[in-house]
Amino acid sequence: MIAHRPRRSCLYMPGANAKALEKAKTLAADVLILDLEDSVAPEAKAEARAQVAAAVKAKGYGRREVIVRVNALSTPWGAADIEAAGDAAPDGMLAPKVESAEEVRMLDAAMSHAGFSKQAALWVMIETPRAVLNVAEIAAAARGTRLSAFVLGLNDLAKETRARPAPGRAAFHVALSLTVTAARAAGLAAIDGVYNDIADDVGFEAECRQGLEFGFDGKTLIHPGQIDVCNAVFAPTEEEVARARAVIAAFALPENAGKGVIKVDGRMTELLHLEEAKRVVSVADAIENLNPA
Repeated sequence: MIAHRPRRSCLYMPGANAKALEKAKTLAADVLILDLEDSVAPEAKAEARAQVAAAVKAKGYGRREVIVRVNALSTPWGAADIEAAGDAAPDGMLAPKVESAEEVRMLDAAMSHAGFSKQAALWVMIETPRAVLNVAEIAAAARGTRLSAFVLGLNDLAKETRARPAPGRAAFHVALSLTVTAARAAGLAAIDGVYNDIADDVGFEAECRQGLEFGFDGKTLIHPGQIDVCNAVFAPTEEEVARARAVIAAFALPENAGKGVIKVDGRMTELLHLEEAKRVVSVADAIENLNPA
């Protein structure tokens, strides 16, 4: 069975804040995104880069997936960020404002030059109008590169489209759907954008559930207080896991060998349901095996 790494909660941690980088070692986020971009002022970029590189090299984050968000290659800091990240060897790199397949290939080449392994992941932000319009082309660049995940950036998209964020995110339904659809077509992970009001627990949970309904694997977060709700919403429920195990067991019975459709607990169940059942169980097992310490 293919292992599906949980990415329910992807927490941004400011690279310029040494205490935050240390605190991240105690948090139950599936993914830590150590940020060198939006959360770091220009005058603090070099110091943040050194702090993040040292934190990654120390390897104190357990089984959490560690991703470094670099500045764009077009900025004065991007190339140095990628070189430092490559030397530190995180699980992957997140690049902002990617708008074309050519940029994906340039980033992949820069990762190779910086010493990233072939197994290191390239995540890219989908956060501009051009990125949304080109999202299928960008996803197709996964062939032959390290591209493995899309991260939606709705704050930047709202700024550039002049859309007005509101409960339900009606202005962004097209971007949400296209991002997930393109990601799935290319076998990529899809991570929803942040929720800005850290005091609004009800609104945050509602948006997590909406992201799950759209098909996202998880959500980017800006505060540790959002982790528990996010982990709970994006994890398979006990009922879903039990159903998935029943489907797998039923198809494994000798009398069902070679069948494309069988009945499981009174429901007609096809091979496509078996494939999804295996994914659900793989995710549930991976969550169970995570070490929060």
